[in-house]
Amino acid sequence: MEKVRKILVHLSKDNAAPQCARFVQSITGHFVRSVEDQATVSCSLENNRFILCDRMCDGGVPLKRASFCPIKYLSHSEADSLPPDTLNRGVDVGVAVLLQSANQRLLLTRRASSLRIFPNVWVPPGGHVELDEKLLDAGLRELKEETGLKLSPDEISSQLLGLWESVYPPMLSRGLPKRHHIVTYILLKSSQSHLQLQACLRPDPAEVSACVWVDAGLVKVVVSAVDGEKDSVQIPTDLPQTISVTEVSPHGELIETSLPVSVLCNRAPDHGEDIERVSTGTKFALELWLKTLEPHAEMS
Repeated sequence: MEKVRKILVHLSKDNAAPQCARFVQSITGHFVRSVEDQATVSCSLENNRFILCDRMCDGGVPLKRASFCPIKYLSHSEADSLPPDTLNRGVDVGVAVLLQSANQRLLLTRRASSLRIFPNVWVPPGGHVELDEKLLDAGLRELKEETGLKLSPDEISSQLLGLWESVYPPMLSRGLPKRHHIVTYILLKSSQSHLQLQACLRPDPAEVSACVWVDAGLVKVVVSAVDGEKDSVQIPTDLPQTISVTEVSPHGELIETSLPVSVLCNRAPDHGEDIERVSTGTKFALELWLKTLEPHAEMS
């Protein structure tokens, strides 16, 4: 039996035995018709395999891809032209942590400009799930490695929000796929305020170039900037035009500055270099987060 080198996505449908997903296989498309971009699946991490299936005993979780997902539109000839080491990669598994403070702020980080994948893009802290690791443990480890925040499972509550099919580059117009992931978004609720958590931030400058705490009002505007659409985004007049962010110097020094809210409302460009923006998958996760707040809004 071949030794497992990394955790990969495996798929099961109609009670069939789980099979390792191919790099050029659409994970979302495996469970829905070709025109649809969202499915409901169940997921589990078993024997270093991340298994997605259509058999649900707990209501399942949403799995979504972008309307412009490159794997969705990849032709047979384009798939055949990919390098063998890319074709043989399989579909990797990542975890991203939406850390919610006691006063309902969420932490987002801007990826360092030196990173090969999605540089300068705003995302929650996260990374790959390592062998023999649980999803929550992976999320807490990545949170500590990237931000310096050390939280133990007994001081937070956690909730699996959803899964995102992430491909890089994110559009075929910007090149053939080089990376293919399923990103698992986990909501972590802390009993500390964002200012208490902020005081403990020690971001790794190799991974993070800035941090920001966003509230529901700002998040609603950010998710309204749907990637792939062209309509203009209206920033409400009662919303500040700038937001306070913490820049991280190459030496790890923290500098308080401000960022135009419009930057967080940028959309993924069709061509050329990427721009500073909130990633498409993060917008999906932020929408799911807003839904978790709805019961509280109705009670207040």
